[in-house]
Amino acid sequence: MQRIPFFSVISKYDTAIWVRVVGTILTSLAGFMMRPYLVFYLYDKLDGSVFLSMLIVGLQPLCGIFVNLYAGSLSDKYGRKPMMLAALLIQAFAIGGYIFASHVWEFALISIVNGIGHAMYGPAANAQISDVVPEQKRAEVFALLHTALNMGSAFGPLLGLLLFTMNPSIIFLACSVTLVAYAGLVIWKVPETMPIKSEEVLAAAKANKVKIKWSEHKPLLWITFLAMPVSLLYAQVESTFPLHLQQNFENYKSVFATIITFNGCVVIALQLWIAKRTEHVPAYVVVAVSYMLFAVVSIGYGFVPYLAILLFVEFLFTIGEMLNGPHIQKVISVIAPVEHRGLYFSVFGMNWQLSRAIGPVLGGLLFSHYGGKVMFAVVGVILIAAGIAQTRYIRSLNRKQEEPAVDGVLQV
Repeated sequence: MQRIPFFSVISKYDTAIWVRVVGTILTSLAGFMMRPYLVFYLYDKLDGSVFLSMLIVGLQPLCGIFVNLYAGSLSDKYGRKPMMLAALLIQAFAIGGYIFASHVWEFALISIVNGIGHAMYGPAANAQISDVVPEQKRAEVFALLHTALNMGSAFGPLLGLLLFTMNPSIIFLACSVTLVAYAGLVIWKVPETMPIKSEEVLAAAKANKVKIKWSEHKPLLWITFLAMPVSLLYAQVESTFPLHLQQNFENYKSVFATIITFNGCVVIALQLWIAKRTEHVPAYVVVAVSYMLFAVVSIGYGFVPYLAILLFVEFLFTIGEMLNGPHIQKVISVIAPVEHRGLYFSVFGMNWQLSRAIGPVLGGLLFSHYGGKVMFAVVGVILIAAGIAQTRYIRSLNRKQEEPAVDGVLQV
């Protein structure tokens, strides 16, 4: 009997991957209901203070920076599943707190706790992908998860706009409940995937309890550092961009919701197709194109005054993120030693934490003094410089691979 294509697709990946896909859809739907309007919510609650709003938004990733230093190592030591569960429940508790918060210190505390949970989740979840997915399929799986993420972004903003006008508390409650539901799925269906360490590896670890020599992990550090401008652009989209739209569009909330929804719909339609088409393209080529697209987008965000053209700019942004995300994550998964997968994704994740911590504050200062045009122009210039450097560095790793295995560097 011929197998039905649908079930063929289902059986293509491990159960843990499909739980991640379903959980990502649920949490991104709830998250995109909340995130686009959190800045407006804080702005209103904090008496129209741009600086305080950006500071509160930046506290979450700032706290995550310190947690990230340990989260990956903890997932390598105690397992992926316990870290994912703890992270989801901590985030659920924190987001639920928005319902009751009314003072600056309360919003600050919520951001700190939420930052702890968010930082704990990423390294363990990404290391899980490396545990169960063959190297040649990882870019495809990361693309699948990116598609799932954008299913939430396609519908969440418009639903959030409706609920935000009714009662913002409903949005925070929905996010909290969804995170708890996802945690239940992890308990029920996700096994522990951390590779079992041999007795020799365990003995060596006990005998050599020394700090990691970061000089031996330069590829990870350089790629992480040069990825920061991309996450800096994302940080502005989540913080100052809504306020920039507020100054240039009368119906700014609807414009923002439309842009994010459009982004999500394009990703759903094209992400897996693009992942397939670029699967065998050298990573440095894909990365170069993505950085140049991001630079153009940053300039467009600052200077485009019409929604129709802004949607075209958003289309370029969407293509850029569909190219960049899966391939950069694949690069990290390939260069990471098996025993340090969690640590590698943890360190790489710090580029997001750092940019989202300092980005809203620095962007807020530029925005307050010089306006959105100057701010996005500066980000665009930084993206061009970083894109050139990142492309050259990843290409150099490829060239090393053409020689007999040098320092364990694999093809990326």
